Amino acid sequence: MRRTGGLVLLALGVFFVVLAPLLRFWAADRLVHAPADQDSTTELSAPNARYFSVADMKVLTGNLAITVTTRGDTAESAGDHVVWDQFTNVNDVTNERRGISFSLFRSAFNKYDGTGVNCCQVNVDKTPVRLQGQIFLFPFGVEKKTYPVYNPAAKQAFPAEFAGEEVLDGLRVYRFVQKIPPTVTDTLKVPATVLGMKGKGDKQAERVYDGTTTFWVEPETGLPVKQEQRRHEVLKTGDGVERTPALVGTATYTPETVGSLVRTARDNMNQIALLKTTIPLVSLIVGLAFLLVGGWLMRPERPERPERPERFEYSEQPS
Repeated sequence: MRRTGGLVLLALGVFFVVLAPLLRFWAADRLVHAPADQDSTTELSAPNARYFSVADMKVLTGNLAITVTTRGDTAESAGDHVVWDQFTNVNDVTNERRGISFSLFRSAFNKYDGTGVNCCQVNVDKTPVRLQGQIFLFPFGVEKKTYPVYNPAAKQAFPAEFAGEEVLDGLRVYRFVQKIPPTVTDTLKVPATVLGMKGKGDKQAERVYDGTTTFWVEPETGLPVKQEQRRHEVLKTGDGVERTPALVGTATYTPETVGSLVRTARDNMNQIALLKTTIPLVSLIVGLAFLLVGGWLMRPERPERPERPERFEYSEQPS
């Protein structure tokens, strides 16, 4: 019975010792990924932004409140990729203009490293696009290097260069800076008077976008916990003259959004530590304990000493 118990413990010990590195280097990497059922709301503010108001047919200056809603499409998410739909709504708080801008972005990306996947009718405002680079997330285990990051407004990826480390709400983050060169995002007909040009009728103009986007990324999870977008969008005519602003301003995550994302990053870090460190370490310790006890039970038993025969003293009886 003792030997049988020892064999069982030795087998369990080998199992848990072998399981530990599998959990650490294989299973954990497959279990840590972006969710298919994402459901989040991000708020940004852009004080003193200038934009062309279609309703007023002139440029207005105001504080903009930007709401970004992101939801996962679980039906289309499969295998190594997830599909997220993002809706952005911009309101002018100062001039009480609601819905001055709407945009839709349907994306698909690898759930393990965050890089774009071209499937599932990905598009920007219903226009099909080809995704490149990081989409919403940086990869798990972010490195201090340059990453291509997709910009939905320009419909292409641009390099985001590592620019240093910072501490944000007590959380260590990497800062990446992405510069978007002047890029034509649309061609449209605009009344000459709106463009400040002489004559009647419409003139053809290009909407040209350039700017700088800064990302503050928690390196273990790849989650951007803060973002700043410096946008410079103008209407230019064919002669290259900048005629009127379309949207000029700096939008930044609100403190409430940053705080919420920092908490999310911490929760994700704890889950990663549990999968990559705590559970494998417990498995290793349990395995070694089983091996130790099993080896002790399997040791040879000492042979029992034979009992000494009783010694009898004989004495001669006198006859």
